[in-house]
Amino acid sequence: MAEREVDFLIIGGGHAGYSCARALRDGGAQGSILLVSREPDPPYDRTACSKGYLGGSTSRDAVMLRSPEWWEEQNIRLLTRTSVLKLATDERRAALSNKDTVSFGSALVATGAMVRRLRVDGGQLNGIHYLRALGNADAIRRDVEPAEDIVLIGGSYIGTEVAATLTARGKRCTIVMQEDVVLERTFGREVGRAIQDLLEARGIAIHGGEEVDAFTGDGDRVGGVRTKQGLELPAQAVVVGAGVIPDVQLARSAGLELGESGGIKVDVRLATSAPGIFAAGDVAEFESEIHPAGRLRVEHWEVAAAQGRRAAAAMRGGELPEEEIPYFFSDLHDWLSYEYIGPAKTWDQVVMNGSIDKSDFSAWYLDRGAVAAVLVAGRPEELERGRRLFGKTVDPGELTSPRARPTAA
Repeated sequence: MAEREVDFLIIGGGHAGYSCARALRDGGAQGSILLVSREPDPPYDRTACSKGYLGGSTSRDAVMLRSPEWWEEQNIRLLTRTSVLKLATDERRAALSNKDTVSFGSALVATGAMVRRLRVDGGQLNGIHYLRALGNADAIRRDVEPAEDIVLIGGSYIGTEVAATLTARGKRCTIVMQEDVVLERTFGREVGRAIQDLLEARGIAIHGGEEVDAFTGDGDRVGGVRTKQGLELPAQAVVVGAGVIPDVQLARSAGLELGESGGIKVDVRLATSAPGIFAAGDVAEFESEIHPAGRLRVEHWEVAAAQGRRAAAAMRGGELPEEEIPYFFSDLHDWLSYEYIGPAKTWDQVVMNGSIDKSDFSAWYLDRGAVAAVLVAGRPEELERGRRLFGKTVDPGELTSPRARPTAA
């Protein structure tokens, strides 16, 4: 057992943890930094797991956020394959899975999220995958190589991105989902329908309004999917994208206050209920100063990275950077790349411009006349305009082009 003493302890090696470590050094912090990550790899671009890395066009080295030399140059100690088992907030001590004990000045909890697993018959069969890390992408890529039929469970980002990636690799993919059209819960029926039309035109079969009842198969290998509505599909491999839940196990055992959506409750400085302990990324439920929805828990790396930078400023007692509007992007192979600022929790009007099937469009989500979100492809100037108008009341007519008109949500 070793006793360590550090100024800054960062728990979690995702975008939030990495961005915090980098921002501490960039902001002039001279103290010792220890980043503890349970993953086997140094911090990497998690978004590549469902896109370039899964498809084989991006190498493992290319998705690493920094080289091994960078960590040494910045004098940041990185411990991979290591977990924090216990966090004593009063004593500011952490017990690690390698038997070390760490005393710290301040700490960031950035433990991220865990995939939501389906509890149905056959869920233990081989060939059923959940995608969250590089290792999961490796396993999926190996497993689907001999497969003819691949079923994706869920019609959100993971389901649509993986379906596009594997279809481009020559696989026959089917999406099964509870919603009626893909991405409906985030973008609404009209936009979701247009994206679904694009996917179906590329050969992806999509079944909406279906809930998985069981995975079937002979022996220990999955062979099919059965829904509660009676649909039966062959499947030599399955990828489940049923969402994520914040990983608050450590936070709960440490006595940190949790929010209404299950994340760690933090204020605008990302401070938790325990002095000197901060939280950021997928695990945090934060109070937004600029978003109309107020309190948010946003699951995307851009938000996590921005929060990591904000937490670093708070941890070193500096001035907080301006809060960034939550942003994310998605690539459906080379068929469609879109960007989004939001999220819109509610809206009563969608103003559409352009054509989704031509990857040249914008969709403005208005809530009582105010801009609640903007979705764009191929129109970066409209995304920037959306940032300027975010939360402000606008005239819908000023958002339209001769090619489109406002439509009800």
